[in-house]
Amino acid sequence: MNKLWGGSKRNDDSPRDSLDQEGENAANEHTRLLPNRLESTNYLSPDDPAVSPYNLWSVRIVRYLTILFTILTFVWWTILLVSVFVTPPGFDTRGSGFFPFSYSSLALANLLFTLVFFAIPSKSVRILSIILGALLLVNAILVISVEKTRHEEGWVGMVSVLWALLMAIWTLLTDRLVLWGKIEEEERLTGRAETRRTLGEWSAVLLSTISMVILALAVVLTTCTLIIRALDAGLAPPGELYWVDGDKYMIHVYCHGNKTDSKGTKVPTVLLEGGEGPVEDGLWQFADAAINNGSISRYCFVDRPGLAWSDTAPSPLSAGMAVEAVSEALARAGEDGPWVIASAGIGAIYSRILSARHGRDIKGILLIDPLHEDDLAVVGSPTRGFMLWLWGIISPLGFDRIPGALFQGRTKEDRVWGQSAYQGGKYIFSKLQENLVADTLTKRDLASSSAIQNPDVPLSLISSGEKMKEDDGWEDKQRDLSQLTHNLQHWDVVHNAPHQVWRTGKGREVIEKRLKQLVNSA
Repeated sequence: MNKLWGGSKRNDDSPRDSLDQEGENAANEHTRLLPNRLESTNYLSPDDPAVSPYNLWSVRIVRYLTILFTILTFVWWTILLVSVFVTPPGFDTRGSGFFPFSYSSLALANLLFTLVFFAIPSKSVRILSIILGALLLVNAILVISVEKTRHEEGWVGMVSVLWALLMAIWTLLTDRLVLWGKIEEEERLTGRAETRRTLGEWSAVLLSTISMVILALAVVLTTCTLIIRALDAGLAPPGELYWVDGDKYMIHVYCHGNKTDSKGTKVPTVLLEGGEGPVEDGLWQFADAAINNGSISRYCFVDRPGLAWSDTAPSPLSAGMAVEAVSEALARAGEDGPWVIASAGIGAIYSRILSARHGRDIKGILLIDPLHEDDLAVVGSPTRGFMLWLWGIISPLGFDRIPGALFQGRTKEDRVWGQSAYQGGKYIFSKLQENLVADTLTKRDLASSSAIQNPDVPLSLISSGEKMKEDDGWEDKQRDLSQLTHNLQHWDVVHNAPHQVWRTGKGREVIEKRLKQLVNSA
């Protein structure tokens, strides 16, 4: 029996004590399978900056490669931006150039977002990257497989869409690699993979997800626009396309009617020049009616670069350069005149240059509410140019073309040469080219042409009454244009007629009457 105050102690290494200690240390349902990382000196806190996927050389190499790809994409993006204004040798596209720029912008944005949120992988971003890559694959197929889009976009467009596709795949693989590296380092340095996120990390995930959603929506809209372009490619031109300017692009020429009258005498051909839009939108139908009425025997029209079925030309493109392309296309088509030129609006600028350069072949000029050279400053205003450029940049998204096709019943004809033609990238690009040099190169071309204009060519002028009411100086400018030659035949003011005089019955009647007189007097 032990004493109350003290007594003999059992030895520490007694068998009974050993059994008790083993029983206390035995594993049970409350025993931890992994050591407590907070109490262990061998593991770090998950918030420690040392816990980073950048510790892995593979992650660091991928980041350096992403930076390299971003630099290369930025260089390509810069070249495409400059080519809108001045086309570098070999970089000319026969379309607008806005689609390649949009693909390069998409690739650049995707890479920049990847670099900003590089160390914070997200499942939502990976899913959106897969969607983005699939849509870009569809875009690449549409651009390459459809003959019309392949012709218009050229190698620049194909390279741009394929590069955007490759960068989408690269960013997806990068995010997956960083996720693996993050898990690997957390297990090595903290004991387990971290599932929680800080407020800053959740904010980054939210921002990266929103940015990828925006990019995916942009590609969805671009895909819809490409599908519409592929459908429009099925609309064949009424005439023929001819290579011009060293086979850089093609110009559409259409002629209809007989070159001779009933007696076999060669008669002048009416050469139509559209105004702000293509000839096909109004003047074409008017010319067909004039032939049916016997007022004229034959007409031709040439779509200026970027309008209707014609390709766009390299930048810069002045009115004189455009006239050279038109003249070459007519020569390749075997059309040598003689001509009676009928032009409207800003088309009068081009027809005046054409008349001066082909003086012997011009037998008459009909100007329909023509634009005066003083108004070239308005055409070439910087504000208008910036708005055209901005509208061209977002044109691949099809904000107006897609609703028009889905809900407003717009047809292929409407989009190629009709009421919706102004929404197309080619049309916008042609107007931007017109704007960039209107008050410089074009004005110079017009001044030199006015100096050599044949003063004996018969001239008829038809003006819009509504335009005169809207613009106080319009009448004075029309009067000045009536003195373009010394042989003014008629000057008609069609009251209640808009700028496009042929839109009214009275306007069509006057135009047809004056055309008939010019053709018969030639």
